[in-house]
Amino acid sequence: MKNKELKEEETTRANIRKRTIISFGVFFLLITLGILGWKWLNNQDQSDGVLKPLRTVLNANEKINNALVGTGHLVKEYPKSKAGNDVRVNGDVGMGDDFDAMHWKLTVNKHPETTSPDSVLHLTMDDVRKLPYKDLTFDFKCIEGWSQITNWGGTKFSDFLLHYHLGTHSGRDIDPNHPEDIYKYVGLMTPDSAYYVGIDMKSIMHPQTILAYEMNDSILPVNQGYPLRLIIPIKYGIKSIKRIGYIYFSDTRPKDYWFEHGYDYDAAL
Repeated sequence: MKNKELKEEETTRANIRKRTIISFGVFFLLITLGILGWKWLNNQDQSDGVLKPLRTVLNANEKINNALVGTGHLVKEYPKSKAGNDVRVNGDVGMGDDFDAMHWKLTVNKHPETTSPDSVLHLTMDDVRKLPYKDLTFDFKCIEGWSQITNWGGTKFSDFLLHYHLGTHSGRDIDPNHPEDIYKYVGLMTPDSAYYVGIDMKSIMHPQTILAYEMNDSILPVNQGYPLRLIIPIKYGIKSIKRIGYIYFSDTRPKDYWFEHGYDYDAAL
């Protein structure tokens, strides 16, 4: 009986040693693979501000999101009473002190591929304010890691496009039955061109995307993008460009500030 117990104890110790050796072997193998993988990754070429393999993954994520998320996907809305009064500011690029609000106009290039003066609109805030009003209270999310329930008022971007017959090559209203006539992207820039975003047409036409000129039932503060900004709840805050000065349309991706700094182009939630 004693010999049997000794034999079982030796077998147990042998199994423990074996498992320990295997565990350490796997551990060091994974460490080695991790180091080799890190070295390989950092030896790859850059693509739009980020290492090429990472950019490939970001582009794949964007395609999957675009395939799954449609205009029926709505973010949660809250009662206006839930909105914060001390609203955080997500960035100040393009918000220089030399801005002349008295002479601001929204320049819209309907057909950037042409040079005709008729293809350019110069709109005032009165032109924007006469469109149907839409207010929205939602959880604004920033890539810095914070979020805040905020309230915004303005007009739906889709109403803006329809009223001024924008977003199509022909100048007719957007018709889903004729996708070949619809531009694929919208580009927006600040008056000084320091900050700029590109957004796909499906997202810009989303029913919760608005051109906002109010916050908490008051005129936009200067640091929140006075006189006009974008609010697009299905994207991170980097796409909600403040102080819009220029809008144009394109069938290729417009330039995008944070995409050039290594983030994904879509910035979708």
